[in-house]
Amino acid sequence: MLSSMPGNDASRVMKLNYVICRATGFGRFERWAMVSQEVDHAVDSDQLRHPAGGRREWLSTLRYGLIVVLLGYLAVAYVVLPLGWWRYEKRHPALTNAPTLTHTKLGIPGDPLNVGFVGSEEQLIKAFHAIGWTEAEKIDLKSSVGIAESTVLDRPDAVAPVSSLYLFGRKQDLAFELPVGESARQRHHVRLWRCEEKDDQGRLFWIGSVTFDERVGLSHTTEEITHHISPDVDGERDGLLNSMLKAKQIEAIEYVNDFQPQAQGKNGGGDPWKTDQRLGWGTLID
Repeated sequence: MLSSMPGNDASRVMKLNYVICRATGFGRFERWAMVSQEVDHAVDSDQLRHPAGGRREWLSTLRYGLIVVLLGYLAVAYVVLPLGWWRYEKRHPALTNAPTLTHTKLGIPGDPLNVGFVGSEEQLIKAFHAIGWTEAEKIDLKSSVGIAESTVLDRPDAVAPVSSLYLFGRKQDLAFELPVGESARQRHHVRLWRCEEKDDQGRLFWIGSVTFDERVGLSHTTEEITHHISPDVDGERDGLLNSMLKAKQIEAIEYVNDFQPQAQGKNGGGDPWKTDQRLGWGTLID
């Protein structure tokens, strides 16, 4: 074993062994003399097998290896892990055990929740107006007639109502839309619910579902006239958040990975949807 060590290391080991033997009374000096001769022989043999240049190269490689390991440890311990914990702690407490799906009035699973905002109701309304979205009207006789005329006669209706979905035992608190084309057949729209929890700064969290109505037709489950959504709910999520960021209405875009327990499903109208299972959110700017 000693013969496999570089000469200086083997010599140090044997000298340490001698000190231990003297301190403990174990062994005699004569034994040390015999071992010392073995060490000298090992050193001489090592010098023959490993010239000075080879030893220097070996030590240099070892030194650089230790430096790399040390730098890796420092990066993980003082940068990666603290950043990960900071991002986790930065999350709004409402995201802990948050629901993942809306439901219809009959309790049928609705659209998946995929977006959220931190801030007040006033900030939220201002932010949507800044990117050209308008508040959807409440469903009543007048608004129902209006959306029917818009759909059939190709008339604009920027405030057409959206159907009610439920979360926390109530229908959406706010709904916004952005029409596409000349009627209410196609539109981007989002439903939002106010969560009860506040963060350490007293700010609310609004969780919602943003989808794209791509056509009007009969519900696959109830046969009622309804909008059918595009299955690409992630595209709607990212489009909305990027519009908010570009308009300087949110600080940054954050994501909660694995928020949705499943990557695909169907809503209350029988429309399929698919997702990368992330919820995107942002903190509103005053």
